[in-house]
Amino acid sequence: MLHIAVLVLGGFVIAVTLLSLLRAKAWWIRIWDFPRFQLALAGVVCLAAASVTSLPLDPRARWLFIAMLVLATAFQTALIWRYTPLAPKEVQRNRSDDKTRHLSLVISNVLQKNRDADRLLCVLRSVDPDIVLCVETDDWWRQRLDSLETTHPHAVKCPLPNTYGMVLYSRLPLHDTSIDFLIQPDIPSIQAHVELPNGELVWLNCVHPRPPAPGESDESLERDAELLLVGKRVCDATEPVVVCGDLNDVAWSRTTRLFQKTSRLVEPRKGRGLYNTFHARIPIFRFPLDHIFHSDSFRLIVMRRLGDIGSDHFPVYAALSLEPAAEHEQEAPEAGHGDRHEATKTIADGRSDSGKGD
Repeated sequence: MLHIAVLVLGGFVIAVTLLSLLRAKAWWIRIWDFPRFQLALAGVVCLAAASVTSLPLDPRARWLFIAMLVLATAFQTALIWRYTPLAPKEVQRNRSDDKTRHLSLVISNVLQKNRDADRLLCVLRSVDPDIVLCVETDDWWRQRLDSLETTHPHAVKCPLPNTYGMVLYSRLPLHDTSIDFLIQPDIPSIQAHVELPNGELVWLNCVHPRPPAPGESDESLERDAELLLVGKRVCDATEPVVVCGDLNDVAWSRTTRLFQKTSRLVEPRKGRGLYNTFHARIPIFRFPLDHIFHSDSFRLIVMRRLGDIGSDHFPVYAALSLEPAAEHEQEAPEAGHGDRHEATKTIADGRSDSGKGD
């Protein structure tokens, strides 16, 4: 039976790898952007098993199957490799201990139906971040999280009953705050300028686009358009930038890579680890969906995944150090002409599809 299992599982790895190469936006195609690690692992297992069992194929078909499985496994591995400790770090460790230039954040998808706010509040107290962003927050969650205002008096709140509510609490002063509905009329985003203790301003952009999934959206177009619109908006900013939230996309997807090129922001995960945040209840199927991207003028103090809060997501914590000299030592991704054209077209198509076209 081992040889049958190798053929079935190996054939599946090959098939969904080929499917994921398509540029189509349909959810049943884009969903295969997510389990790259699991598919790479399955490919390695199949190749190991194929070396100790005789496959019921003629020699030419056997070598074709093995060759395709090797290529599929190599492709999946190449995409996730940058997010392992084996790869070079895109963001350097901090070199300054000037706390007036430090900024710490927690990003948490609370799971709207989760009603155990005390677990989240306990986790937040343990790390005491400057900024707390919570998504999937309805009015019940807003009321419980308002207890943060004793230590984080500056807030922007958009609680909603549709699992796309968003609330932001800050210890540091916030300026020029706004709640925008960038692509879809029921999906908010938050913008604010955060004033660091030394008086410098950081442009914070918080997002939580709708994912391509059954019951949510038939395709990834609106999600992709929102992420790329934010990327285009911040790419020429003169102040330091942070973009964060539950992006409902994995770090290695084509869209997230295009977002990085478009925004010219760096990714602290690269060279450090996956920091999988979803699904908290299914360890074998976990993906990095909650992200913090930032300007290359920041270096990283620490990044870690936090404990279980009763949600299907783990919160993620990062502390950043604003060190302008880092701009000359950290290489931000650059968008080529083709990348810019693709981003512009995706944004236009997303706006048109949602009825928000110009």
